[in-house]
Amino acid sequence: MNPRHHLHESTLIGYAAGALAPAMAIVASAHLEQCAHCRRAAREAEGFGAALLDQAHNDPLPQARRDALRAQMLARLGSQDDPAETIATPHPRRETSPAPVAPDADRLPHALQPYFGSSYRALRWRWMAPGVHCLRAADMPSLIMLRIAPGKSLPMHSHGRSELTHILQGAYNDSLGLFAPGDVADLDQDVEHQPVTAPGVPCICVSALDAPLVFSGWLARKIQRFVKL
Repeated sequence: MNPRHHLHESTLIGYAAGALAPAMAIVASAHLEQCAHCRRAAREAEGFGAALLDQAHNDPLPQARRDALRAQMLARLGSQDDPAETIATPHPRRETSPAPVAPDADRLPHALQPYFGSSYRALRWRWMAPGVHCLRAADMPSLIMLRIAPGKSLPMHSHGRSELTHILQGAYNDSLGLFAPGDVADLDQDVEHQPVTAPGVPCICVSALDAPLVFSGWLARKIQRFVKL
């Protein structure tokens, strides 16, 4: 598995700082289990964060210096284009980014198991719309899994705030490209798209939303009150 779509730099910084909403952090963790590129970037963010915290505690920095260090961290995170690159952590830290997990066709990522169980075969899907089934985490309604039939076109929509979607099985295409297993769609309110699932097998993904979707069509808007997306 070699993901081509990764977590945004701001999401990695929020994850390293423990500042992401719980559902977003869970989806980010699921992606990190399967993406070596983002694991290295997360370790880089953790290291810079630890250094900044220590410096702020011992010798508070001027705002201009803090801004410069943050810009430096963003630039380094954005430069991690070589999957084989080894990143030296600039400060001792406690490991917080998930370790890689050996693939198993029937096992969910470790980060999702407390909320959905460990086995794909044991999932009890609920009908949402023709060709679309879902599961919601019992104690976290903004964390959902979707199973979408092959060749299914979803309604055009944008996002009230942010959406983080990690692809587990199958694939979909939209204006941003092909999203296959291991890829993550890290989207904000400026993105409008219409995912179309690839032929062959259902697309299974896990999503976190921090605001309802914004549908373009009137029919989708009417259905939205029932499906609660």
